[in-house]
Amino acid sequence: MKLVIAATGASGAIYLQRLLAQIDCAAHEVHLVMSAYAREVAKQELDDLKTPSEVSQHSESDMNVPFVSGSARFDAMVIVPCSMATLGRIASGSSDSVLLRAADVFLKERRKLILVPRETPWNLIHARNVVTLLEAGAIVLPAIPSFYSRPSSLTAVVDTVVWRILDQIGLPSPSAYRWGQESAPAKTSRKKNKRKSESKRAGRLEFRLQAAGTGGGPRKRGTPSKS
Repeated sequence: MKLVIAATGASGAIYLQRLLAQIDCAAHEVHLVMSAYAREVAKQELDDLKTPSEVSQHSESDMNVPFVSGSARFDAMVIVPCSMATLGRIASGSSDSVLLRAADVFLKERRKLILVPRETPWNLIHARNVVTLLEAGAIVLPAIPSFYSRPSSLTAVVDTVVWRILDQIGLPSPSAYRWGQESAPAKTSRKKNKRKSESKRAGRLEFRLQAAGTGGGPRKRGTPSKS
């Protein structure tokens, strides 16, 4: 696949980091465009944004990149995180930067454009801009994590959103938790939690049995109860 990944100055650089980490950048052609504010936010939130060496990075002012023209064939573009300011500019048809022009091209060429806003709550202007983009063919995928996979870390929470992005692009995500079809990590985690719960219940039951057998207090193991 030929992909364009873009980032704006909204909070949520970790979503970008995890998406790049889960795309096989050696097997796919990946282009990265970050606004100046996106780089500032990434530095503040992550210290160091790790970009795979196979990714082609471009300036947001370089209009010589191939994906700003409809004649260059690309499969999908993801803007993650996507600020509401950028979302509004795309909805208005603005094309005064590489990121905005590329988004405009993907819409007009009926190619997959995925916007991942993190902003909350929305005002009416935000909502109307989202509707405009949905009507134009964009996919709006808010960065709202799920919890039925019982994520045990911040990265695991973030990945619940990244898996949905990968699904929309059409790329595999073998570690993704699927409802009704648990992944190996989720199964292992649930088995561990189940064993811990059963162990606690067994301990409480043993204590109650001991207390009942000795008239109120626990007895030492191996000591017969008084009749």
